Amino acid sequence: MSKSWMPNSRLIGASLCAALAFPALAADKDNAKEVATAAAHAGMAAGAEAPQMVKSHLQHVINCLEGPNGANFAAALGNPCASLGDGAIPDAKEDGRKRLEDIARLAAQAMAEMNTDKAKRMASEIQSELSK
Repeated sequence: MSKSWMPNSRLIGASLCAALAFPALAADKDNAKEVATAAAHAGMAAGAEAPQMVKSHLQHVINCLEGPNGANFAAALGNPCASLGDGAIPDAKEDGRKRLEDIARLAAQAMAEMNTDKAKRMASEIQSELSK
């Protein structure tokens, strides 16, 4: 009996690996996960010791909220939400966008803040707002 009717196990394995490695290919955009990831990075910024890590995590907040087409998006620092959608703001329902835009503006202000302790307090406020 010929085995030609049986699926190629390597092909199935490769497809499964691709779906796990690239969840955006396997799932729809997930605004709630984008917001949760942004909140997590705000928390990381609030708890960071090094000023550069505060700034890096705040940029991750902005990248998750605005997405790659956002005015303050910085691809060089990475986008922890890349596989989740186009950004929490573009993926949000219209009635939730203004709130997220306000939070993104606050994150940009925190990025510009020269006093690290103040930037960390702002990051904590951002985390709190995103967790509501």
